[in-house]
This record gives sequence, structure tokens and C-alpha cells, in this order.
Amino acid sequence: MVAIAGCRPLAAYDADWPLLQAALAARHVDAVYAVWDDADVEWGAFDLVVIRSTWDYVPRVGTFLAWASRVAAATSLLNPLEVIRWNVDKAYLADLASAGLAVIPTTWVAPGDAWVAPAGEFVVKPAISAGAMETARYRTEDGAAAARHVRRLHDRGQTVMVQPYQHAVDREGEIALVLINGAFSHAARKQPILRRGEGVSADPMNRLVLEPATPRPSELALAAAVARQLWRRFGRDPLYSRVDLITGPTGDPLVLEVELIEPALFLPLAPGSADRLAAAVAAWLP
Repeated sequence: MVAIAGCRPLAAYDADWPLLQAALAARHVDAVYAVWDDADVEWGAFDLVVIRSTWDYVPRVGTFLAWASRVAAATSLLNPLEVIRWNVDKAYLADLASAGLAVIPTTWVAPGDAWVAPAGEFVVKPAISAGAMETARYRTEDGAAAARHVRRLHDRGQTVMVQPYQHAVDREGEIALVLINGAFSHAARKQPILRRGEGVSADPMNRLVLEPATPRPSELALAAAVARQLWRRFGRDPLYSRVDLITGPTGDPLVLEVELIEPALFLPLAPGSADRLAAAVAAWLP
């Protein structure tokens, strides 16, 4: 029996879950959706727990990591605990950059650090976040608003990320490459959601527009390089990973994020992808 771990308020909006459930059933694998913070769930009763749509964990990251640790001690957890601990803070981007991967330039501003708004357009976001939460696009002349944003995040104990805004996103959006067991499965293009001068949006994902995408060779190569680095770090491929790329000023792709905990995998956009994921899940079962 497999538990697909998600969250209570958004269970109905996890578009991947019905397809994955059906694909697992076709392989005679029973799977149930279980809310990660439901105290009544006996996680050790499952042969495998697969984290999927635990999208409400960010404000309670300590509670979430403690839960993941308990589940990992009781049964098999995917992605594994060491992957979750590394990926929960976007400081992993610095690790990838140190390994020589092309990562979007990032300035890290810890609580107590002095900070001055950079020239040009830039993005401010917290190092622990999901779904563009507390993320905003600014210009130099918006420095006072950006500084208030940084202070607010610092007051919550968050390290802040400041990144130059990549204007190619206005033309082509971002591309998300989904890998299953380290191998490319499919891709989706995400249209831009940050608006100049708006500040932090209450629900930025409400305006998310997705479409199937065919990655360029350079994008496939960068995603493969990320997969190789994950293998070197963890000694295995994650069950799933989503490598979000953006085109930089030279026309080459840059890693924006590597999602290994609870990314939407856009299964409805890619026929056959749910079956590929189900086959990978089934292979982990005893």
C-alpha cells in the first residue's frame, strides 16, 4: 500500500493525483491520499510514502521536517529525508553554483545583514518558500518598498534572496523539465506571474498559465547536469525532480529552482507521464 502525502486545503486541486492513482491501480498498486499533518494517519502501516502536494508546509517547515523524519524512521519515504533536508532551503542553489552549474545569480541577505537595492530590475524572495510566496519584482526606484519587503522577511527569521530579473521571461516564460528517476520525462512552460510595481501578490499562482513544451538541447543538457550532481550528492536519483530553467541575458539557460519535495509535475499535460511515474513508484515497493 502506498500513501500519497498531500495537504488538506488543496487536496481537490492536485491535478496530478487522479492520474497517478489510476496509473498505479493499472499496475495493481493500491494508493491512498493522506494528509501529511493528520495525527490519525499511521504512516508505518504503508509500504511507501510518496510526498506530493504538501503545499502548506512552508510556514511550518520545522514541523514538516520533524514529520518527514518520523515517516522515514517508520517506512520508506520518497523523496528521501536527506533530499528533503537539502532542498527545503534554496541555499541549495549555492551548492549547485559551486559545482559549476549555470545558476541564476543570487545575493543572499541574512537577517541583520545590510542591504541596498541593486540597479535595474530585481526579484526579492525568501530562501524557504513555494509557489512564488512572498516573491515580488522591483525596480531601482522601488527601493523603499523592496527594503520593507526584506525587513518583513528578516523579522520572520528568513534569509532573503535577491536576483536580477531576467527579461527573457517576459517573452518566453520559464520552462520546467520533469525528471523521473533522473531521466527526462516531459516539460511544461510557465508564463510569467510577477508583475512590475505590484509588490507581493496575495495569490500569484492564481494567474499561472501552463502549456506543454519541448526543451531546447541546451535546456536538456543543463537538466541532465543537475541530475548528475544530485546523483553525486545522494548516491541515487530522486524519484522525481523538476528543474525550472529561465533564459539568461546571453541566451543560455539558468537554473532558477530544482524542486525535489512537492512540485506539481504537470502530468495532465504529458500523456504517458503518469504511467512513467507509477512504474517508478512501483519499483520501490517490496
